[in-house]
Amino acid sequence: MLLDINASVGHWPFQHYNYNTCATLLERMDRYGVNISAIGNLNGIFYKNTQSANEELHAELSADKRFADRFIPFAVINPIYAGWRDDLDTCIARFGMKGVRIYPLYHDYDLTDPSCIELVKRARDNSLVVALTLRMVDSRPRSWMDIQTEWSLKDVMPLIKAVPDARYMILNVANSTALDEDDQQVFKNATLVMDTSGRAISNPGELLKKFGNEKLAFGTHSPILDYLTGQLRIESLRESEADEKTKELVRSGNAMGILGL
Repeated sequence: MLLDINASVGHWPFQHYNYNTCATLLERMDRYGVNISAIGNLNGIFYKNTQSANEELHAELSADKRFADRFIPFAVINPIYAGWRDDLDTCIARFGMKGVRIYPLYHDYDLTDPSCIELVKRARDNSLVVALTLRMVDSRPRSWMDIQTEWSLKDVMPLIKAVPDARYMILNVANSTALDEDDQQVFKNATLVMDTSGRAISNPGELLKKFGNEKLAFGTHSPILDYLTGQLRIESLRESEADEKTKELVRSGNAMGILGL
């Protein structure tokens, strides 16, 4: 079984992408054997009111009964926007969303902002997963309107330390995974997974050894990245790096545990 924890629908304002609707993403999932995808709406990164994007996603998912068993919706929430608490409640109670994706670099707040800490605690208390994307797109060939800051793994540690009992997904780990000894221990103790899409996951066997078999999960970062690299990184693991049981954890088991499935 394959469960993709890092897919999206919606538009990116600086480049055209295909397979960015539920219907076209489902076609791609069927073609490549992906059973379930956790998805958010890219539009929420750029809307002033992110709830509009969550409403769009809910409407799209409700339009076709095929989507119910294939997609796990995540809300995009901006905790420094007025009304976000009501928006989160709506996403939970009416839309049935299972997690939140936050974009501090795009919405211009610090991970340790009190509102962000409050959001993560509310997510924790409502059994929602919090997803952090370390890089949306390569910052080098960019529009002048896009951001140029990219995170490394160490940059999200202040939030994990502030709310260590929340559940996290760390997506598109494109830069350094180096942590000091204290942060590495916090990371190991936390309930979290990194997805396989990021450039820094080029040696997944080493990361499994470093962080543990339960810290890695299949993800594509679709439609921005190609659809196969994240899967090939699992299937190319040598027997000495990961047995079949471990590969199955990365394909879906670790994600199912984080999501409570």
